[in-house]
Amino acid sequence: MNNSYLLIRAARGPVLLIALGVLTSLHRFQDISFTKTWPVLLILLGIMKLLERAAVRVDDRPLSGPLG
Repeated sequence: MNNSYLLIRAARGPVLLIALGVLTSLHRFQDISFTKTWPVLLILLGIMKLLERAAVRVDDRPLSGPLG
């Protein structure tokens, strides 16, 4: 695994927790309903997964087939 993949994977949890904190703060202090903003968490999770996959280089993948 390369370093950028590991960095993105390590940052996934903290990024989601920060986003959850921001959304709950908006719900509490700005009267923006959490029921309307929770999809942001799914979008962030999807973006983080895409970044992880983009960080994996082609030569990091194992060979498939009988020899791999």
